[in-house]
Parts: sequence; C-alpha cells; structure tokens
Amino acid sequence: MWGNGLKWMFLIIGTMIGAGYASGRELWEFFGAESGLAIILFAVLFIISVKVILNISYENKSKHYLPVLQVLMGKRLSQMYDVMIIIYLFSTTVIMLAGGGATLEVIHIPYWLGTLIIGGMVVILFLWDTKGMTSMNAFIIPILIVFLIAILLAFQYLKGFPIEFKIDAQHNWPSALTFTALNILPLIAVLGAIGHEIKHKGEMWIASLGSGIILGSISFLYNESLLQVASDIMLYEIPLFAILKHYPYFMMLIMSALLWLAIYTTAAAGVFGLLSRMRAWVKGPAWLIALLLIAIMAPLTTFGFSTLISVLYPLYGVLNLFVLASILLYPIMNHRALQSK
Repeated sequence: MWGNGLKWMFLIIGTMIGAGYASGRELWEFFGAESGLAIILFAVLFIISVKVILNISYENKSKHYLPVLQVLMGKRLSQMYDVMIIIYLFSTTVIMLAGGGATLEVIHIPYWLGTLIIGGMVVILFLWDTKGMTSMNAFIIPILIVFLIAILLAFQYLKGFPIEFKIDAQHNWPSALTFTALNILPLIAVLGAIGHEIKHKGEMWIASLGSGIILGSISFLYNESLLQVASDIMLYEIPLFAILKHYPYFMMLIMSALLWLAIYTTAAAGVFGLLSRMRAWVKGPAWLIALLLIAIMAPLTTFGFSTLISVLYPLYGVLNLFVLASILLYPIMNHRALQSK
C-alpha cells in the first residue's frame, strides 16, 4: 500500500512541478504579497480535489480521464471538457517543451536544440509505457524536492528568515481558487489513467495528503523567497535565477539541470494524459503516438516560455473554476452514496 501510495504521490507532484511551478513563474503570476493564507487554502483544496479524483477513478477502474469527467459533470458537459482537456494538455506540453529550451540556454545550448532534446527524451520514456512514467517520477521528484527546499531554506537563512504571516494582511486569498483550478485538468487527465492500477483505498490517502502537504509547504517557502527578490524578477525569464544569483555559478548549473528534469516530468505527464485518451481512437505503440504528438508540438514552442505562461495559465485558471466547483461539491452531493461504499 505504502509503495503504491508514494508512487502515485510522486506522479501527482511530477505533474504539478513543471516549467511554470519549479521556475517560480507560475507562483509569481498567482501569488506574491499577502498570499500566505491563499497558499494554505490551496493546499487544502488540492488535497480534497486529488482525493475526489482518485476515488472516482478507483471506483470506475478507469484507463483514461473521460469516465471521471462523466461522473463529475454528466455526459453532455463532459464532451465539451474532453475537448478542452485535449487542448489544455497539448498547449501546456508545448509550454514544457519551450521551458526545456529556455533552461538549456543557460549552458549555451540553442533554444531550438533544447526543445528537440527534451521532446526526444519524452518519446524514449514511452518505450516502457506507464511503468516508465511512474518509475521516472519516483526517481527524479524526491531529488528535485530536496534540492529545491535546500536552496530556499539556505536563501532564507542568508536573509535572516524574514518570513511574516499577518492574518489581517491576507487579501490575496481568492488566488487559491484560480491556482488550484489551473492544475485540475492535468490531474484529472493523469489520475484518470491509473484508476485500474489502484489496489487499496489507503493508497489514495497517502497520495492526496502527501502531495498536498509537500506542495503547500514548498509553495509557501518559494513565494516568501520570491518576495525578497521582487525587484529583480522582471529581469529574469525564470524567477528562480533571481534567487540563485546569490549563489556560486555551479549552483545555478545544478538547479538548471533539476529545473530541466522538472520540466521533463511534466511534459511526460502531458503526453501521458493525451496518449491514454488517444488510445481510444489510435492503435499503436505508446512511443510512436508520443513521437507524433511531439512532432506536432515542436513548431509551436517559438512563442516563448514566459509569454505562453502569462497568457494561457490565468485563462485556464478561470475556465477550470467550474471543474473545481464540481469536484468540491461531489462529496457533498454524493454523501449517502459514498457512505454506503
């Protein structure tokens, strides 16, 4: 139970910690000053959302996200959101590929070559199908979490831990709703594909509580650190580098490598969600479908990383609010049915 629970937990965190999150750009777009309460609220909403999605996926033994959508929203609305998830996963995976290109520019690899490298590695991963995906997350994500927390704690130590939480100055709490909503569709897409592999209900509790607590803690620490370098962030494509300028150059290289791996895990998660859905229409090995998807996405990465995030992410956050509301209301509306199971 614990092994599988941790495996799903790392899959969830790997889906979340991508180019937007690990670089700090996504957190800065949604949070910033007066956001401590918003981040705590996000962690709570995230735990509830993940648990509900996993529960529906488990009950339906689903192999892709459509059964989960149909339970949450009914058949008619789920058809509309089916199309929306496909567009969402496609466009956010393009953002991941763009982020991979932007990150490798630090070591003077051309942007176009960086996007081809990360795309090629995603295709290679799917030679092992779902097992390759979960094994990769279980290996990479713990390393990324440890390094990211260590960097942020060391930065706070240098600054004398100037973290403050004034309950009367927490006016940005509505951002918790849009930030949680932003990340709902990829979670439905990825967790809807593993329902048939969940063996025990305890796995869902481990995955939901673990991922929510870890992501909430990192988000709070990361946001507080970004506030300390707020005046420098506009100078950087990737806000994390505004923090790393206080460290030796080799630390920037290490974090660039880990950031690239975070981008890679989320690009893989996006392709995994698309691939699991496309298998209802397209027959063939997973790596070949992944290659087709990457080939279509590659030309679209020319729009640039920060531009794609600043335009698309807030838009998706608002559009997904209805899905978030459906998930949060599901335990209330189905209270009797859940008690009998």
